[in-house]
Amino acid sequence: MNPLRLTRSRPGPAFTVTFDGREIEALPGRTVAAALWAAGVTSWRTTRHEGRPRGILCGIGVCYDCLVTVNGVPNQRACLVPARPGDVIRSQEGTGHAE
Repeated sequence: MNPLRLTRSRPGPAFTVTFDGREIEALPGRTVAAALWAAGVTSWRTTRHEGRPRGILCGIGVCYDCLVTVNGVPNQRACLVPARPGDVIRSQEGTGHAE
């Protein structure tokens, strides 16, 4: 069941963000991680040495598995950064800096 129906939540109108060139809808108050999950994206980073896929793990900002690049700024924890209209979000490879 949809959690919005369970809580009878009525969020404001959805807006669009871009993830790796693909437009996805996000709801006000959602983090980048929540918006990605809602769009069916479960992995958005790869590890430095072995290129293993990562997404959200702890969901509270303790680990660094959910790192993404938001509006050109690398190493943003997707579970903490609020999604904002027009955000450009990119998957992050390794450290997120040109090596």
